[in-house]
Amino acid sequence: MKKRLVLKPFVIPTLYTAFALVVIVSLFFSIEVTSEKENLTYVNGAILDEYVPVVNVEEKIGKPFTDQSVVIANNYYDYQSTEEEQQSSILYHENTYIQNTGINYKSDNPFDVVSILSGEVIEVEEKELLGKSVTIRHDNELISVYQSLGEVSVQKGDKVQTGQVIGKSGSCQLITSSKNNLHFELYVNGTIADPENYYDKTIGEF
Repeated sequence: MKKRLVLKPFVIPTLYTAFALVVIVSLFFSIEVTSEKENLTYVNGAILDEYVPVVNVEEKIGKPFTDQSVVIANNYYDYQSTEEEQQSSILYHENTYIQNTGINYKSDNPFDVVSILSGEVIEVEEKELLGKSVTIRHDNELISVYQSLGEVSVQKGDKVQTGQVIGKSGSCQLITSSKNNLHFELYVNGTIADPENYYDKTIGEF
């Protein structure tokens, strides 16, 4: 004969109480989650509209100095320029007239010479006519050359940044207009170019 399961009197009220507690707790958490969702601010791709890159991938070519007192002593010799401009681009040394392959800058006072763009120093030397010289290779086959320096503060293999001081103005045998000179040359794809045509441009523009 099978035994019948008989629940004690206090069991049923206990089960009802437990069930009610489960329902109440579930409702409570449901309300909390809903409240949290209502307080959230959802974002989408529009947040990228005001994104500003940390690194400027399009650096602008700067001038090889920052001192505002620096002026041009001799321009770059351009075959297509006027006769007057060409005359100001001629250097004279030991009874010989030489077409200027760069720009000669000068000032009444010594001035810092800076890199026009980020790059790597590939040569540091002293030349007979143009004195201490630093050559920097940049991206896109751009080469900048700084000559007639009085001091050099970098060495071959150094990585430099735009505007970094690489030396001081100085003097040399070829340029006698001032004791504070810089002879600056720029090579674009292996060809000598007038630096004044490239300042404030990015490498991607040529």
